[in-house]
This record gives sequence, structure tokens and C-alpha cells, in this order.
Amino acid sequence: MPELKVGDSFPSDVTFSYVPYTPENSDITSCGIPINYNASKEWAGKKVVLFSVPGAFTPGCSAKHLPGYIENLSKLRAKGVDIVATIAFNDAWVMSAWGKANGIKGDDILFLSDPETKFSKQIGWTSGERTARYALVIDNGKIVYAEKEPGREVTVSSAEAVLARL
Repeated sequence: MPELKVGDSFPSDVTFSYVPYTPENSDITSCGIPINYNASKEWAGKKVVLFSVPGAFTPGCSAKHLPGYIENLSKLRAKGVDIVATIAFNDAWVMSAWGKANGIKGDDILFLSDPETKFSKQIGWTSGERTARYALVIDNGKIVYAEKEPGREVTVSSAEAVLARL
């Protein structure tokens, strides 16, 4: 598949790995059990903001990228966004711990693993063996925003950039 672009349909076979948040696994040292999260099915008929980071707990991702989405969550919801999700190449347990370390409970932001960077490779947006830094807005199965960072900074994939296009 060539690079995803505005106007394309979200692929029909996208599955991520995910540890759902529960009160029983709310402690950062509690692992939980990863499940397959069928994004194509779960996101059908919804407005979704998906942002990708090269790695959980990395400086740019933890200090610059994720905080913008946490701070702007209510603004994203006010613009009609049903689901906010982040992906990285890290496994589901690391992604779960990253969410907990940032105070995210429930499904305010989904912390999903892109196993073997399968989805990011499918859309042509990787950074070596990792997921690239990018943002997508999917509205009722159609891509309405798709931007990959041209460099190391957080610009076109930031919450602010996404908000400006909603």
C-alpha cells in the first residue's frame, strides 16, 4: 500500500495490541493481559485522532508529544472526536505503563502497540524499525488529516496542529 493520504479509506484489517485499563490493573506495576484491538471495527463510524510516536518513555514523546494531547483532550472532544489513541512500536505492556505513568485512566487516550510496526509499515510511515512520528484523523472511515513529521520536532503531528484542522 502506498502512503496513506487525505481522502483514502482507513484500511479494513488494522489490529493493534492493547492492555485495557481496569481498576485492578491501575498500578503501574500491574501488567494486565494484552488483547487484540481491531481498530478497523472499533473505529467504524467514529471520529478518531491517532498519533504515532517512535517510542514510549522517550524524551520527545513524553515531554513534547503526549502532553499536548493530554492537555487538549477536552478541546478534541468538543470538536467531536470520539477516540484519541496513540501507537508506538513498544509492546502493549510498555504502552499501558506509559499511559499509567502519565495519569491516564480508562479509555481517555488509548495506548496501543503497533506490533512489529505492521500498520506503520503498511502506510509507509516508519522510522527505521520504529513507528514514525505522525498524526491521522479518521472520520467515519475516511482519512481527513494525515501528516508525518518531516524532522525530529513535534509540529504537524501535535495536538495543536490536529485541532487546527478539525
